[in-house]
Amino acid sequence: MPESRPASKNLYQKYLDVMPPGAGAIFFIQLLATTAFATLNYSLIFYTTNYLHMADKIATPLVASFLAFNYGLHLLGGYIGGRFMSYRSLFAIGMVLQCIGCLIISAGNLHALYWGLSPFLAGAGLNVTCINCMLTQRFQPEDKRRESAFLWNYAGMNAGFFVALYVSGYLQQLHMYRSMFLFGAAGNLATLILTMAQWKKLPDINTTFSRLTSTEKKSLCWKGIALIVGLLIALKFLLESPSISNALILGGGTFMLVLIAVFARTQSKPEARKKIWAYLILWFASLVFFILYSMPAMAINLFMERNVDLHFLGIAIAPQWLQNINPLVIMLGGPLFSGALTVLRGRGYQISIPLQFSLGLMVVGFGLALLPIGIHFANAAGYLNINWIMVSFALQAMGEVFIGPIGYALVGQLAPQNLLGVMMGTWMMATGIGSIIAGKASSMALGTVNSTDPLITNTSFAHTFNLLGWGTLVVGVLLFMAIPFILHLIGEKKLSARTQSVTPVGF
Repeated sequence: MPESRPASKNLYQKYLDVMPPGAGAIFFIQLLATTAFATLNYSLIFYTTNYLHMADKIATPLVASFLAFNYGLHLLGGYIGGRFMSYRSLFAIGMVLQCIGCLIISAGNLHALYWGLSPFLAGAGLNVTCINCMLTQRFQPEDKRRESAFLWNYAGMNAGFFVALYVSGYLQQLHMYRSMFLFGAAGNLATLILTMAQWKKLPDINTTFSRLTSTEKKSLCWKGIALIVGLLIALKFLLESPSISNALILGGGTFMLVLIAVFARTQSKPEARKKIWAYLILWFASLVFFILYSMPAMAINLFMERNVDLHFLGIAIAPQWLQNINPLVIMLGGPLFSGALTVLRGRGYQISIPLQFSLGLMVVGFGLALLPIGIHFANAAGYLNINWIMVSFALQAMGEVFIGPIGYALVGQLAPQNLLGVMMGTWMMATGIGSIIAGKASSMALGTVNSTDPLITNTSFAHTFNLLGWGTLVVGVLLFMAIPFILHLIGEKKLSARTQSVTPVGF
């Protein structure tokens, strides 16, 4: 009889073959961990305006603060994790806090909203840095597999977003907000169970905390818990005071950038100093991207609900389902893009991170700039055809593939080991600052007239989308022109096909 052939391995199995232990577990943990945040991220504006009847001018700053604190707290996660407790322990605590927050919010009143958002944000804000640091520390600084690992993880995260947006959109159409938040709590609980089951695969590697004695670890853990309790109390107050929250996020971000610039100047090795300067340049480029990244949770969500004909092939479409274009493109595009990088680099092409950033900014900017063109062709009642939104979201998602996951890998490549957590947290803080600016832009897009009539509000939406879209595209072009200088700082040189490093991801 002919010898049977083993079944061909799928992409995920090939990915596991070339990745260090723990990377596969982190992929599925990342997938589950995003469901609750995705639910609140894209439904909070609808819950506050439609169910709690908040005015737009109150709901929008609240959502902006929610997003800003979520991303701004990544910095604190980078400080506590690896110092006061292991990254995996802090991640598990974050899941518990998110679960509690969702359960409190499900009570369905304004008082419960603020009390529930406090533990939810504390958990969500702290644990994202943890999971990224758990992944990146499994690679050596020059290990090109890191980039592919983050692309896969980013695709997994967006798979969680896809499921959450479908479920939350369906529940919103039925006005079942309590069930929506209970669904988020269930996702947190499942993540916690999976994390505990994979606990032994996720130890800290060469962190300050991992080198301490058992007695020292216990003492620091209690201090870390005390910091988290203090954070819960502070968040309750700050969420009720958006102006103070915004000033705190902007001030904290500015302080951290200045601090990292000081770190750059004090590095003993010129190579390390140059890499930190390259990090700062690309941080500002990512800030421009994250402004647009945060818009769909605020102005674009309200624009879709009020100014777009939400019917496709005769079917009523929930706004969250349109948001699903983003994770769908990334789920498919992330692994494919990773494979394309492998092929191109194998043939001697240099696809550098600055090049990916510049292309991403141009694509994202053009995607948003399409919407004012669609507004120009709106129907007699002022409603935009849904196809314009679908194309815009697809382009913005394509641009995100170039920037989102690559940024995390960039930090691992450029950060000295002793600054990894701080620089990872500061990198994520760009999203928080971008959210604050996006909140301001959303208020500008909503205009000064208290109306939901698209014939009245289309003008202010078009002006804001033009300003952000074309402005981002210009920044992308300028970054493209600066690529040689950034590569010089990073220390990358033009490589031939023989010497070009290839990222093996099993495609």
